[in-house]
Amino acid sequence: MTTALTIKVNGDQLELGPVTVSFQRTLRIPEEGLHSLPPGLGRFPLRRVSDYPDTAPAEWLARGGVMMPLYQREAMWMLFHSEEPAALQVGVGRVCAVSGETWDESLSKDPQNYAALQDQPWLDGINAGEGYIRQFVAVPLGLGATVEAQVTGSEDHGGVQLRAVGLTDQALRKWEDAQGQVECDMVYSADPVIPFCAPPDMGLGAGGRMRQEVYADERALSDYDEKRSGRVFVHLCSAAQWSAITGEVPPASPVDRETYVRHGLPWFEYYDADHEDLAPSDTLGKVKTVGDLLGDDSGPHTPVDPATVIRLKGDGGDVVADGQW
Repeated sequence: MTTALTIKVNGDQLELGPVTVSFQRTLRIPEEGLHSLPPGLGRFPLRRVSDYPDTAPAEWLARGGVMMPLYQREAMWMLFHSEEPAALQVGVGRVCAVSGETWDESLSKDPQNYAALQDQPWLDGINAGEGYIRQFVAVPLGLGATVEAQVTGSEDHGGVQLRAVGLTDQALRKWEDAQGQVECDMVYSADPVIPFCAPPDMGLGAGGRMRQEVYADERALSDYDEKRSGRVFVHLCSAAQWSAITGEVPPASPVDRETYVRHGLPWFEYYDADHEDLAPSDTLGKVKTVGDLLGDDSGPHTPVDPATVIRLKGDGGDVVADGQW
């Protein structure tokens, strides 16, 4: 019998049924040039809105979800893990980060509007070019710099929307047989999250270009069970908002890119020859960067030493090094 996926917060991770998503702090890359993958600098904290009935905005409480703090122009990326194949829709405001289409709670392949898990390990930005993305960068609403404002002409939602869709029973059994695995019940250790959306004060704009592929799904849409799905909205708080609502001090601003490069710390490359890259979204390819719209605040930057770039996956699909993410 088909049932909706349960959505929970477990520590600083979101669990959407078999899918786990964490939001990773990272370096903001320059908007000029094409760059390797920056490192993960730890997870952003996540808190349920419903746990703060006296301090969270009334509209947030009415609609639930979770919240996390970012500084203005801070970058982030999403790390994915799934116990089984699944489709994960990622929205920046009311815009799909993969297709550039208006958010639609149904799966599509023309164009593909989701990330195919377990194949897609992470997503650092919007699908804006051939073999590259433009980095997720936090900006306040009302300035017109978000992806949502540029694509839709309004900033009514902001934040991040996630929707996971599992396989049909038949497709799941076929996959388990191929893996030699036995189906088991998922065990969750945290309280449930109420999935809904509300207008936060921060949204995501586009930053620098990064080498990253968004993989085309090899599965047929008929393998997915749209009724076996779950959605959650992630409110993006400013540092001041986070402290006012939670009483917690937000994480310190991460080390800047120049300091990281000067110390010769690692960057990463990930290439999987076994999977086809999706065509870029024409809509997202036209999105202007935060620097174009609000002014570039980065200044000159030191080139990355190629010797510090670690390849995480080789041409044949073999894992070379895990890296510290």
